[in-house]
Amino acid sequence: MDQNKYKKIISSAIEREVEANTFYSAVSKKAKDKNIKSIFSQLAEEEKEHKRTLEGFLAKAPEKMHFSESIDYKIVDALVTPPLTADLKPVEGIVIAIKNELEAMQMYTQLANVSTDAAQKNIFLELATMERGHKSKLEDIYTNMAFPEVW
Repeated sequence: MDQNKYKKIISSAIEREVEANTFYSAVSKKAKDKNIKSIFSQLAEEEKEHKRTLEGFLAKAPEKMHFSESIDYKIVDALVTPPLTADLKPVEGIVIAIKNELEAMQMYTQLANVSTDAAQKNIFLELATMERGHKSKLEDIYTNMAFPEVW
């Protein structure tokens, strides 16, 4: 893959991470619930770290990128996305975050599916894997919040 294509792919991924950081920061600032503020503040920080990681990839060759595989439990995929309000319940905020990660994961998967260049396809698949990991982590939080009677 030529360097310009590679940089464009990674730059696009960086933009998505910036958007996610902005969203999570805004929710954290607007939420009245202390727990939702904390969760979304942490998510915003994670997105900053993902951005820094992706920026580091700009200096690496595509074949050097590798992430561990994580499972997509699809726990909240069928749930309706709640409206974003200042008095958002923590569990609703987590649903929105999971939906955002799902959307990013699906976008990268679709881009991989239409890629004809093997290295480019690999980049998109690995980015989808990274987003699946975020989604999985959020789903763990969701199950603990939505189903506390299990504990």
